Amino acid sequence: MFEDVPPPSAAEGTGAVRGVAEALLDGAVLDAVFRQAEVGLHVLDRDLRLVRVTGAVLAARGVAAEDVVGRPAAEAYRVFGIEVKESVLREVMDGGTPLREVLVPGRPPGDPGRPHVYSVSVYPLRAPGPGGREGPSIGLVATVMDVTERVRTRQRLGLLYEARERIGRTLDVERTARELVEVTVPGFAGSVVVALTDAVLRGKPPELRRKGEAPLLRCAAVGGSGDGRADGPLPEPGEVLLPGLFGARLPEGPELVSVDGDVRLVAPLAVRGQLLGAVAFRRPPWADPYTEDDLAPADGVTAHTATCLENALRFTREHVVMTALQSWPLRPEGESRHAVEVAQRHRPGGTGAGSWFDVIPLSGARVALVVGQVERPGLSSVATMGRLRTAVYSLATLDLAPHELLARLHGVTQRLAREQTGGHGVDEPSASCTIALHDPVTGRLDLARAGTSLCVAVRPDGSLDADLVEEGPLLGGDGPPFACSSHVLPEGTVLGLASSPRDGGGPPLARVAAALASPGRGPHAMADDLAGILAPERVLLVARTLRLPAGDVAEWEVPGELSAVGPVRHAAEERVREWGLGVDPLTVELIVSELVTNAVRHGAPPVALRLLRGESTLTVEVRDGAPTAPHLRHARAGDEGGRGLHICATLADAWGVRYETDGKTVWAEVALGDPAE
Repeated sequence: MFEDVPPPSAAEGTGAVRGVAEALLDGAVLDAVFRQAEVGLHVLDRDLRLVRVTGAVLAARGVAAEDVVGRPAAEAYRVFGIEVKESVLREVMDGGTPLREVLVPGRPPGDPGRPHVYSVSVYPLRAPGPGGREGPSIGLVATVMDVTERVRTRQRLGLLYEARERIGRTLDVERTARELVEVTVPGFAGSVVVALTDAVLRGKPPELRRKGEAPLLRCAAVGGSGDGRADGPLPEPGEVLLPGLFGARLPEGPELVSVDGDVRLVAPLAVRGQLLGAVAFRRPPWADPYTEDDLAPADGVTAHTATCLENALRFTREHVVMTALQSWPLRPEGESRHAVEVAQRHRPGGTGAGSWFDVIPLSGARVALVVGQVERPGLSSVATMGRLRTAVYSLATLDLAPHELLARLHGVTQRLAREQTGGHGVDEPSASCTIALHDPVTGRLDLARAGTSLCVAVRPDGSLDADLVEEGPLLGGDGPPFACSSHVLPEGTVLGLASSPRDGGGPPLARVAAALASPGRGPHAMADDLAGILAPERVLLVARTLRLPAGDVAEWEVPGELSAVGPVRHAAEERVREWGLGVDPLTVELIVSELVTNAVRHGAPPVALRLLRGESTLTVEVRDGAPTAPHLRHARAGDEGGRGLHICATLADAWGVRYETDGKTVWAEVALGDPAE
């Protein structure tokens, strides 16, 4: 009656047992996941009804399973405080791209007053098809994670990062206050009021905070959405604000303050116990109010802003001092108009602090052009610059050669370094300096340079000489010998001197030559063109060389005999009368007589006398070949000589000696009055 059914083979029996075991294991895993896992795992059928959800999530949300299981997705998730679009879920069901970590806002029933953020991922569930291929979608599986804290932490870090990137980059107090508003509106606040103390707004140091004292605050910056209903009443910049805007008292740190029923986040702007101001953040009535979680990011932003304000105050004070120290006037043009036509450009302060220029008139109608720069810009460099500039002026009046002047200035720089560092050799100041000495009688230019700088000459034919003098060691560095050179330049040659750039770069020499090309242009136009291609912090001096007119120079060779003194003296007197100068010819005659007599008696041949007619002075120069130094002595009552230099010092307004390689020149200057009638 019954057919014999063969028993299953051993292989088939083993496979069946394995299949049952795997099915049991899969069921156990799913049961463990849905009962114990804290990750929100949701399963929806083809009709987008929620058929299964993780039990731990239901317990954490305070939701019963019967309130959500079996309901449509939109209705079920509304119980969780999440709004979903079923059209998006249907698109995934029908083969669209799965959703991965989409951030969705929500308000769970267990915490309705606090907004939450969920990370949602949705994938299709597919039935197995023939041949191991995937079959049609039979539902969806979704993972839902509460990432509120992660998102808020990221937002706080983003706010702090943006504050550090955007606040305090201008080193301007009022601009820093406006940057705080720009960073926090509208992301962190709907409206912001930044108030600063009256002292800070006037550039003075902040005062220490005193408990119970209401500081005087003025509105420095304000910003909002522009909707008066949302922003509420906002003060005008400059308006005096009492702590009432920030509550009954100014808090010691960030606090949530209720003002007329409106909750604001108020934070002081303070550094090391010094109060700079305060900030009031406000959100519109329909936005989520501030909570304790917002105090930390507000503290970070305001602390950074307070530090930036302190830096801006320090910079402002130092800038004012540096500008006052470095904004020196150019010396009167009349003092050097016969030697050079000068134009200068300088922007004091900033990275150019510590740079200087000078135009120093010297004896014999000569002029010294100086450009220098103290390394390491800052307030101390400006002070060092002032002392070096004074030293250069004093040394230049000794009629030293440029390289000798730099050698002595090097010693001054080293002495200043020891005074500033206490002899420890840490951050010793050093400086670069270029000195050009021009003689309008001969056209000779003597140069010396310490360190690097722009030093070029453009001749009237347009040719450029960028190798006037080699670079030398810095003042205060390796020291002498310093590079020096001499040139004879044609009249109308344009000299360009500029302090060394902080970045070590510079414009191409072709552009420099084009800027200093002089046909039909004055030094000021050339200085404007050259300043346009140089870094703004560089000190610039442009000078066009001149020659003293031949009619303003009178020279005589003097034989080495005392009998020659008389004729030369009378010739000088006659020339002064011809010139019609406002000076007593007898005074000139006495000075010439004494200087020539000393040169013949104590000097060495050749001896020469030269008169130079200037705008306001007459210069008497006697040159001889002896390097010995004359000195002023006081003769006794019975002495027949020894009164020559004393007479010169009494009659002349200034006198001195300058030395050359083959002798010396003793000179005396007499101020000119009104021309003789």
